[in-house]
Amino acid sequence: MQKQQPRLSFWQLWTVSFGFLGVQFGFALQNANASRILSDLGADLHSLSFFWLVAPIMGLLVQPIVGAASDRTWNRLGRRRPFILAGAIAAAIGMFLMPNASLVVALIAPMIFGVLMLALMDASFNVCFQPFRSLVSDMVPPEQRNSGYSIQSLLINVGAVIGSILPFVLTNVVGLENTAKAGNVAPSVVWAFYIGATVLLGSVLWTVFRTKEYTPKDYYAYKGLDAEKAAQELKEVKSLGQKLTEFWGLMKTMPDTMKQLAVVQFFSWFALFIMWVYTTPAITQHIWGVEVKWFDPEYLSSVDVPASVIAAKGAAGDWVGILFAAYSLFAAIFSVVLAKLADKIGRKVVYAGSLFLGGISYISFLFFQDLTPTTVNLFITEVTVPVGAVNLVLPMIGIGIAWAAILAMPYAMLAGSLPANKTGVYMGIFNFTIAMPQIVCGLTAGFILKYAFDNEAVNIIMVSGVAMIIAGFAVFRVKEPVQVTSL
Repeated sequence: MQKQQPRLSFWQLWTVSFGFLGVQFGFALQNANASRILSDLGADLHSLSFFWLVAPIMGLLVQPIVGAASDRTWNRLGRRRPFILAGAIAAAIGMFLMPNASLVVALIAPMIFGVLMLALMDASFNVCFQPFRSLVSDMVPPEQRNSGYSIQSLLINVGAVIGSILPFVLTNVVGLENTAKAGNVAPSVVWAFYIGATVLLGSVLWTVFRTKEYTPKDYYAYKGLDAEKAAQELKEVKSLGQKLTEFWGLMKTMPDTMKQLAVVQFFSWFALFIMWVYTTPAITQHIWGVEVKWFDPEYLSSVDVPASVIAAKGAAGDWVGILFAAYSLFAAIFSVVLAKLADKIGRKVVYAGSLFLGGISYISFLFFQDLTPTTVNLFITEVTVPVGAVNLVLPMIGIGIAWAAILAMPYAMLAGSLPANKTGVYMGIFNFTIAMPQIVCGLTAGFILKYAFDNEAVNIIMVSGVAMIIAGFAVFRVKEPVQVTSL
């Protein structure tokens, strides 16, 4: 007989996901600055998406393995927390090393070292992501699931806000340089990564040591599982062939809800990948008026780069952090009401409406070009930027609302369809729906940008908008299931 799972207090819900704040802090720093760092180290514009393939490939490989392993893990730290802690430590190491790629030039090319550290960071972030989502599913009773994932979305976006604006603050408030010579990384970015690594470790340690996972006996009782059967399954030693066969069986028999959500995920994450890779060159060209030729490494190697171009690239790179912080802030605000709104009018309506708004917001990028300089007050400092840069804060509202929904709604809709004894591995498999669209985008976006749009990056942001709108329509095909216990 299934035992009633206890409700969690607000602060218990908060603590379960608090470490995600630090993980997302680091992830936001990477998203806002990876293209900038790789460009500084020598990457050309249309090849950026290939370097960014590291992230989804790591997710594709890591999350299912970690998910399956965490389903079968019970030790002194619990079930999910050992993986969260290990991933955080590895990610922090990558964050300390990546911006220092130029220091290892005698041993390995800075570009190669930068990509290797990007791979380490992405693999480590993915080790954290899946167990955090499974931890909410494990610890939070079904009637609090909307609230649990909404709080997680809120904390994710608070971390993203701080991480995104940090290089800007370090430049305009602290006074660190935001420009660097070719082959080096700006000091403001280097120190932002150091601070991010520290925050990441601190917040994860809070969750790991202040969250007490259920014992196997209690967990099985709360999830309606046969304790003896579940314990026996954990003791089984399986060969690699058996594991692969079992994994393929799970892939074939995945819940219909997961398959239907996969379509939504494909188009929404295709759009997000384009935004993360190409927002920096898009606004540098479209808003700061920097010509496409200044993104060509071959051309740059043959001429002296004007100081005005270097300054514009640095300023635009900082402003991307502000824009990414803005959409994360709006996502955090929307996360506060997301659960109540979903409870009142339905998850699908909220989810689809959010994606439609995000798509329209991407398309609106094209209409905000205004190179007229203006002075704005930000974080007790004044900066001069084009008017168009300030106006771009407006579409960040819609993008933020879409991002909040993407972080919470698929997992809230999916969790009820998963067997409790396979939650981790299925959450890992579900990450395929995040990784695959990014891989497809990474393989195609550079060619689309070069041959369809002649390297005018703002045009590929329009592709994001169309993809997000398609994702919104696909939401209405998703059928939400009745809660299941085991397969």
